[in-house]
Amino acid sequence: MSDGDRIVIVGAGVGGLRAAERLRELGFDGEVIIVGDERRKPYHRPMVSKQLITGNVRPHDIELKAYTDLDVHWRLGTRATHLDTKQRVVHLPGKEELWYDGLIIATGVVPRHLPGSPRHDPRVRVLRTVEDAVSLRRALMASTKPAVVIGSGLIGCEFAASMRTLGRDVTLVGHAKAPLYRFGPHVAEAVTETHRKHRAALAMNSEVRHWISTKEAFGLHLTNNKLVVASCVVLAIGSVPATDWLRGSGLIVDDGVLCEPTLFAENGEDIVCVGDVAKWPNLRFDEVPRRVEHWLNAVESGRAAAENLMAGRALARPFTPMPRAWSSIYEHRLQMAGMPALGEDTVQLEDGVTGFVKGGQLIGACTWDKPRTMLKWTEELERTLPVPEYTPVAGIPEQEAVFSDEEWMAVGAGGLTT
Repeated sequence: MSDGDRIVIVGAGVGGLRAAERLRELGFDGEVIIVGDERRKPYHRPMVSKQLITGNVRPHDIELKAYTDLDVHWRLGTRATHLDTKQRVVHLPGKEELWYDGLIIATGVVPRHLPGSPRHDPRVRVLRTVEDAVSLRRALMASTKPAVVIGSGLIGCEFAASMRTLGRDVTLVGHAKAPLYRFGPHVAEAVTETHRKHRAALAMNSEVRHWISTKEAFGLHLTNNKLVVASCVVLAIGSVPATDWLRGSGLIVDDGVLCEPTLFAENGEDIVCVGDVAKWPNLRFDEVPRRVEHWLNAVESGRAAAENLMAGRALARPFTPMPRAWSSIYEHRLQMAGMPALGEDTVQLEDGVTGFVKGGQLIGACTWDKPRTMLKWTEELERTLPVPEYTPVAGIPEQEAVFSDEEWMAVGAGGLTT
């Protein structure tokens, strides 16, 4: 890319924002256009299921601030409808065509639907956007009956904790053996104990068999033969990449956009992908393309993709992060590093620390209320899973770490919001 070019970023989340920042940091003086389907500028999405639901913050409080002068054109409330890679055009509603010299795809994911659920009913919600949280709060205020969340992953656990913080009864329904069981039995046991301590009801190894809708409430008949009554129901059963607009574009779309290790899209010229939508091989682990749905991955991949787009495909370097993520559940901190999902077995590394092993190799770690210990095991993963050698991009400085060790410790303590 060079001055005078136009770079279009489709997706106005944190990944798109950080990509735009990096373009300007690198001296790109051309036109930058950010297209987003929400009417809001980028905001801190993890707060949606926590602080926004509890009312501790208002929607305008969670807007993300740019670290540099962006000088971009915002096209908010605008959904990209199609991509023509041959003509280098992003199609918008009303037959508008937006040409580009470089394209950054950062459309993220959308919540997965639960077959058979009455999604037309305003009391049945997903929880991803500010508008979702506002609508859910409205549904909660209309009744004092309990809430139900279907899904025992991070969002489900965070929402359940938010309800108990508000003093509302809540039931968490999940098909797994325990909440967050994918992080290992020790973490799952700690999460289960915490929910029970705060009197959140758990219905595990269960799914919804029948929905019974009345004017005042829902009755959920579960596969464990229990009946749960709810004023509103939150669906938190995962997400799928937002790639519908890429059908027929020539890009390879299969649970995300297939990318090279450098985040350049396969079958695409001057197109890079960012965040949850990117499916790329992290060569630190292996050569299998995968998606990573973490906030820090969106931040780091946004910066890396912008660097590689500026450098060009021939000089681009692989994106090889050490994935890290964290969540707050009640007063506790859950932290993860590496790729626990690839683990074939778990080991107890020390008190409160679960290790994930594949082929005898430690590939991930998860801690419960151990922020300083997490730093140690993250460093150990960095040592045992080194970045493959690469040739630095000529003329572009080495990418600085998004967070220093001190800042990462603050993340573990809940101190960072970006």
